[in-house]
Amino acid sequence: MGASSFFLRSLLKKRCRLGKEDPERLEERMGTPGIERPNGALVWFHAASVGESQSTLILIEALLQQNSALNILVTTGTVSSAELMAKRLPKNVLHQYYPLDHPKWVAQFLDHWQPSLALWMESEIWPNMLKATKQRNIPAAIINARLSARSFKRWKLAAGDTETLLNVFSVCLAQTEEDAAFFKDLGAQNVTISGNLKYSAAPLPYDEKDLKTLQSAVKDRPLWLYASTHDGEEEMACRLHKHLQKKVPDLLTIIVPRHPERREEISKACDKYGLKTGLRTANKKLPGDDDNIYIADTMGELGLFYRLSPVACIGRSFSNDGGGGHNPIEAAQLDCAVLHGPNIQNLAQIYEDFDKAGAALLLKSEQDFQSRLERLMSDSDGLDALQNKAHRFAQDKAEILDIVMKTLEPLLQDLNKERKCA
Repeated sequence: MGASSFFLRSLLKKRCRLGKEDPERLEERMGTPGIERPNGALVWFHAASVGESQSTLILIEALLQQNSALNILVTTGTVSSAELMAKRLPKNVLHQYYPLDHPKWVAQFLDHWQPSLALWMESEIWPNMLKATKQRNIPAAIINARLSARSFKRWKLAAGDTETLLNVFSVCLAQTEEDAAFFKDLGAQNVTISGNLKYSAAPLPYDEKDLKTLQSAVKDRPLWLYASTHDGEEEMACRLHKHLQKKVPDLLTIIVPRHPERREEISKACDKYGLKTGLRTANKKLPGDDDNIYIADTMGELGLFYRLSPVACIGRSFSNDGGGGHNPIEAAQLDCAVLHGPNIQNLAQIYEDFDKAGAALLLKSEQDFQSRLERLMSDSDGLDALQNKAHRFAQDKAEILDIVMKTLEPLLQDLNKERKCA
């Protein structure tokens, strides 16, 4: 235990130096609580990162509609997700960083918080935490559960141990038929296909005043958005811009990076192409008339730029890291036409559903991207049709929250009984 503790402490210090941990709250990552536990029943949500956090917000809102006085704790593992939670969690909902999976740290966390119900989002399986949760007889469910084929094969190698861990969850709500099959094969109990909870998310927030200010600044300039970009995609945006501006000289390309701290790296990439760029973080700088690229290097403003832009390519679908894809539903909900590259394996079912419905366009290569975007820039009717299909498709899927809440009802009833007894 001593050696593993030393290793994990060293890892946390290294991550601090890289800006991947909050030095002011590092003790939380070692199981030491940063705040007091409130009295009464407490529901604990664990959401690893930003994507899972957004799904969590949907359920939290639904639970608080049933009981506004309910105690809720949310744990996440990344700085960006903590920043998102700070902006979007209701005031009476608590946030803590999730402790690394060391037995002592896990025990310290659970002994302090004593959750009445644990709801884990998507796919994180931490052995020590799950074992300790089981030992304390804490009711638990895994929601929006997903498992890639690669992860399934890895967990299958330790089938017996995996089944023991998954049996901590009395309910498993899987996103797709394939996910359900994987979890059943690994020994999960009461597996139900709910669909992806992200479809039931409220539209991303945006500031109406900021939107009007941006609309005034860009005037009637044609523009497009590259959303949640990763390494390699910003340079692709620059190449696309260079090509498109031959026919659309006043074009504005907006880049919203997934990780705003990469702003200098992105600016340098744009400079290589001789393009004039503006950074939003410079006192909410607006796009200038002579700016080619506008880098929206802020947190929590993606909804604003989906509202501003008629068309967006969803990032991490052409990235140098092999991709995986980010959430297209957010763009569709805000009347933004959806484009995406081929590497969307992390959200394959969502993208497959979008593509089949004609609610998104799959771009098979950079050349395909170039020709499709060029066509949309000159075809307002085609662009309007794609926007409308995306919006209608997202609306039609919004009933998934009802399925999730109905499946969780027995666990929530037990929670209400506990509160009455207390």
